Amino acid sequence: MRIRPFRYNPSPEISVIEYASTLCCFLILILVITTGNFECLSCNMGYLNSVLQSSSQVHAEYGPVSGGGLSQNGKFSYGYASSPGKRSSMEDFYETRIDGVDGEIVGLFGVFDGHGGARAAEYVKQNLFSNLIRHPKFISDTKSAIADAYNHTDSEFLKSENNQNRDAGSTASTAILVGDRLLVANVGDSRAVICRGGNAFAVSRDHKPDQSDERQRIEDAGGFVMWAGTWRVGGVLAVSRAFGDRLLKQYVVADPEIQEEKIDSSLEFLILASDGLWDVVSNEVWESSHLTGTPESW
Repeated sequence: MRIRPFRYNPSPEISVIEYASTLCCFLILILVITTGNFECLSCNMGYLNSVLQSSSQVHAEYGPVSGGGLSQNGKFSYGYASSPGKRSSMEDFYETRIDGVDGEIVGLFGVFDGHGGARAAEYVKQNLFSNLIRHPKFISDTKSAIADAYNHTDSEFLKSENNQNRDAGSTASTAILVGDRLLVANVGDSRAVICRGGNAFAVSRDHKPDQSDERQRIEDAGGFVMWAGTWRVGGVLAVSRAFGDRLLKQYVVADPEIQEEKIDSSLEFLILASDGLWDVVSNEVWESSHLTGTPESW
């Protein structure tokens, strides 16, 4: 478990991203659905790259990355940034897709944090949203389509690897925009935080093995949870839900928890990020009162 001596407090001297990139490996994706002060988010995300470049000493192959985009109808924009911090490798992946399905403009956004190597996270990035869009009930019953796509992607990954990469796994935090609906789904501890009316709060739950319902589910399946620096499934894995993890698959499921959020004038933006960011930055840091002006102050 990573131990952090202190956490970020909002400061005009150092941005949230700059602070986090000096300490940890993380990937963050910011989705803006309404306009206002954050209207030019995708135009300004390049700033994050310069911040990360100046604050991280990393190998060039795994250097900081940032970018963004805008939907054709102008209803939402997004930006992303990643940093390996002081690590020599990066196992976090993201995916963004804007597509048309049955006459609807859909947006699909995801952050995938790998463990035991990058293979599982890379596979989920490449296949999860394709499986979801192909689901026959994607538009009519999006929640069940998301659940099916998560589990189908998990089983296909395990089949594709045969008996290789047995320790490879990945979390997922995804946001799906279908018309005027926003659905957030996750497995593991990559978190989704929403800012609504100036207040930031989590809209996903970190799946940890010491949570009473998760522990009960694991034990009912014949597994156990024990302390090994932090609470772990079988003394090995610090998350209770994930893609992959063949050796623990009986206990570590890829069943997502899904939350639907109303899109209205109070919704400012949504953040998806891997646990490296949340280890050092609280949800409340993203409240809009702390993020004045453009993202250059972030």
